[in-house]
Amino acid sequence: PVQLLQPKTVPKRLRTTQRKPCEPQMPRSLIKEIFRHFVKMSVTRDAFKIVEKCSERYFKQLSNDLEAYAHHAGRKTVEAADLEVLMRRQGLVTDKMPLNVLIENYLPLEYRKLLIPVAVSGNKVIPSK
Repeated sequence: PVQLLQPKTVPKRLRTTQRKPCEPQMPRSLIKEIFRHFVKMSVTRDAFKIVEKCSERYFKQLSNDLEAYAHHAGRKTVEAADLEVLMRRQGLVTDKMPLNVLIENYLPLEYRKLLIPVAVSGNKVIPSK
């Protein structure tokens, strides 16, 4: 008996290039503005690339630490207390330099109003928790 030739089925190819999931990044202009504010001089492109890499690593490590603190506490949400503990471990917040003083020294007024509770008329505290 003669068998008919059947065409071979070729499995469909999956995409050969797999992209890494895109992580959010801080805008380059913000990093440059912050760095120039504290350095108070111009920065070469090569130096800025290194600053950009360092800040990316720093904030990645910062977010991993905050995630670990929240996970250790049995929560899925990072709270302000986690950030304060992290800043205390880094030596930024001490008994002589509390978090509110850092906020007042380094953040503009509109952010200070959002972060530091203030009593206003009518016996209300803004921002409310």
